[in-house]
Amino acid sequence: MLAHLIAFALALQSQGARRAPPAGPCGDPVAYQVLLDRQGFSPGEIDGTLGENAARALKAFQSAHGLPVTGHPDCATWKALDTAASLEPLTTYRVTAADAGGPFTPEIPADLTEQARLPALDYRNLTEKLAERFHAAPQLLLALNHGKKIEPGETIRVPNVTPYVPTKTRPAGARYADVVVEVSRSRSTMRVTRRDGSLVFEAPVSSGSEHDPLPIGRWHVTAVSWMPVFHYNPALFWDADPSHAKAIIKPGPNGPVGAVWVDINVPHYGLHGSGEPALIGHAESHGCVRLTNWDAARLAAMVRPGTPVIFEE
Repeated sequence: MLAHLIAFALALQSQGARRAPPAGPCGDPVAYQVLLDRQGFSPGEIDGTLGENAARALKAFQSAHGLPVTGHPDCATWKALDTAASLEPLTTYRVTAADAGGPFTPEIPADLTEQARLPALDYRNLTEKLAERFHAAPQLLLALNHGKKIEPGETIRVPNVTPYVPTKTRPAGARYADVVVEVSRSRSTMRVTRRDGSLVFEAPVSSGSEHDPLPIGRWHVTAVSWMPVFHYNPALFWDADPSHAKAIIKPGPNGPVGAVWVDINVPHYGLHGSGEPALIGHAESHGCVRLTNWDAARLAAMVRPGTPVIFEE
């Protein structure tokens, strides 16, 4: 896949600001992912492929726009996306000294008790930080900028999405008084709708497992925590090391619950971010609902205590 992305990136570079030749009859994979993201139909991590998450996003977009629901790219879908978004799928960004200044956490152990010894769980490096800012896989960011060093002063190509920057407080933006959050375990999706049924936002999720099933039912939001600490209780993890004790893991976008936690009225359950965006929609979780950090932040900005949350199969 990396070789394909490099070839795609070189085509982009050779054409300046113009769009790259389409990989299909209309549009290319990166463009589809970017425009879906901009329209509130998140494909999860933008990686230059049209995998399961992108297919779900395409189905949702097609359904919302009265198109045949196939989950596959086609010219009618591309025309609707391109008209609605009306922007180039890639833009440029000049890397700053502040970007490169960190703080970074280069080595993050998998063991949670070892993570508890760290002062924070920040991005590992500059490439990971900028990739998440533009909702991209680090490999795609490198491929789009093949031959360049990602360092201060360099101008790089990035997906043309609303940049995501982790925050300790709720960012400015619309909070809807009438939304409902619906999570489907079987479809690995989360939908935010208004009470009249109109769709506000859809994103891929990982939720529940055989050992920690999603608590099916109707719940509600009780609180939202930005850049939360994580209270590790091994008694709540079926696969925890028996020698582990309770521990507090410091905040950071690479923490166990990512950069935001949406609490609900089920003990120990919530909707939250993740330090592993590539796994969202593809891997099970310890019962909770995981999203990419940028999708979790978008959700958290929409809800408030009392917002209904429905978990379904």
